Amino acid sequence: PSVINHVVSRSEFYTAYTPYQPEISQGELQAIFEFQSYICELTGMAVANASMYDGATALAEAGSLASAATKRKQLLVSSTVHPEARQAVRTYAKGLGLDVVEVPSANGVTNLAELAEAVSDQTAAVLVQSPNFFGAIEDLAAIGDLIHASKGLMVVSTNPISLGILEAPGKLGADIVVGDAQPLGISSSLGGPTCGFFAVSQDHMRRMPGRIVGQTVDRNGKRGFVLTLQAREQHTRREKATSNICSNQALLALCASVYLSVMGKQGMVEVGQLNLQKSHYAARRLGSISGVSMPFTSPYFNEFVIKLPEGTRVAEVNAKLLQKGILGGYDLGRAYSELEGHMLIAVTERRTKEQIDQFAQALEGCI
Repeated sequence: PSVINHVVSRSEFYTAYTPYQPEISQGELQAIFEFQSYICELTGMAVANASMYDGATALAEAGSLASAATKRKQLLVSSTVHPEARQAVRTYAKGLGLDVVEVPSANGVTNLAELAEAVSDQTAAVLVQSPNFFGAIEDLAAIGDLIHASKGLMVVSTNPISLGILEAPGKLGADIVVGDAQPLGISSSLGGPTCGFFAVSQDHMRRMPGRIVGQTVDRNGKRGFVLTLQAREQHTRREKATSNICSNQALLALCASVYLSVMGKQGMVEVGQLNLQKSHYAARRLGSISGVSMPFTSPYFNEFVIKLPEGTRVAEVNAKLLQKGILGGYDLGRAYSELEGHMLIAVTERRTKEQIDQFAQALEGCI
């Protein structure tokens, strides 16, 4: 929506620094409070913070929170989690002395049998993404049951756009829900900056990294907003700090808040349905091309995987597509050796039927 740029370009938001002085920062603090409230609505969680750097660092922070809360050192990470997010988790884990174990996939989703074998009384949390890197929707309720049986936590990374039509992870047993708010009206800007969100159940509120804006009253009984429960090392003794992450992405969180307020509940449902319908139309269209197949049968949202004809190199196909002015799908062989010749396709509400047909026609001509 065009209104986003009009709001975030206002100088009082555009040039604002951290609202340490609440008495002169009420507008900024209220905007962040609205963001937290929206994230709680979307994720089905009790408390959300004032935002994080991005979805990957939010997932890594969730792993360290789970370890501190359970006093356990093992994290189980599904191989269907975004490869770069898994790298961020490993980087954090190394400094904290945590053991990261990857759980393989089956049919494009986490292999529940392998997960059941891997879960033990040493497991702090299982980290999953739904919709996952392949676009498939995970069985969160079943995963939650598995990890909760051993008193571990379930961390879910999610696409906020999907939550207009999918059940909130908090309703399916998630203890921590994270993700990237970039789809919520934030410009892609050549890869960043973006805005991560982080929401938890009431039990873990005091361990949450970053900042929380709280609602209070002044001495005259008027509603006001303040920074509260700050748990990083700048505000508390170093050994008691939960995280050293500091800056939130307030301007980008504001973008997300404006997007959500303009879209409203019905708008979020409609945009979710458009993503779903257009991706399924594209999958049918691409699946009808001779030699192209759909390797997974798991339900999916707005991303899906196609398998190109045997011996076809994705990089070569993408080079040919680029000459036609089309950015092709992601080459899954780059991150998963077993998926050589597979392409990840994403279709959002921004794509038209004509563009999808044009892409299908171009792909057919390149293979």
